[in-house]
Amino acid sequence: MPEIKRRALLAGLAALPAAACTELAETGPAGDLFDAAENWHRTAHRALANRQALAPEYTPEERSPDIRGNGTRTIETPEYRAAQAEGFANWRLSVSGLVQNPLSLTMADMRALPQRTQITRHDCVEGWSAIAEWSGPQLSDLLDMAKVSEEANFIVFRCADVLYDRDYYESVDMVDAYHPQTIIAHELNGAPLPEKNGAPLRVRIERQLGYKHAKYLTAIEAVASFEDIYAGKGGFWEDVGDYQWYAGI
Repeated sequence: MPEIKRRALLAGLAALPAAACTELAETGPAGDLFDAAENWHRTAHRALANRQALAPEYTPEERSPDIRGNGTRTIETPEYRAAQAEGFANWRLSVSGLVQNPLSLTMADMRALPQRTQITRHDCVEGWSAIAEWSGPQLSDLLDMAKVSEEANFIVFRCADVLYDRDYYESVDMVDAYHPQTIIAHELNGAPLPEKNGAPLRVRIERQLGYKHAKYLTAIEAVASFEDIYAGKGGFWEDVGDYQWYAGI
């Protein structure tokens, strides 16, 4: 996507009044229009770019001095604080759902897998960007280990943070799940992921806006649909009506 068009898209998204979008999206014809626009965006984005085209990568010298925390920046639960105190040694990431070989991986297991390091730009729907180095195993490796069923259409990311008394979650389709730059990051700029950025694990989906990059990751689930997951829209902010499910850039 040309830089001018990318910036225009980000500016437009940032300027959308969330409450107004929610109210409109809840009406019948307007809801259909929103769904049609999202489907058009997804189809156009995929048609204009190779399904496995890479997001731009940068040099170490181009990294931003700080990667701000956004959304949830801290988790004040006894379970999280206990895990943090022991360096997340016993933190586990499960891979379940429509898989033949469910997984339960420790942080040591995650570090022992083949790692991908990439320096990419994080684009926030609120209008800011930052360049950082992320390291971790590719999501595709985990899915291959779990032997995902052909019935699975989406990958759901479950998180430890809670907003408005609801567990945070996000999701992607199988195209983005198997994209080579989609990783489960445990390092930021060569150091363990800080709490404000989602320690100990977060998703990096480099061809989508930042709200898709779920933090404080606890579980990955392969599903056929979102029908039985909260409001059925595929993500926390999508369920409350603030943002669209597909956020490709």
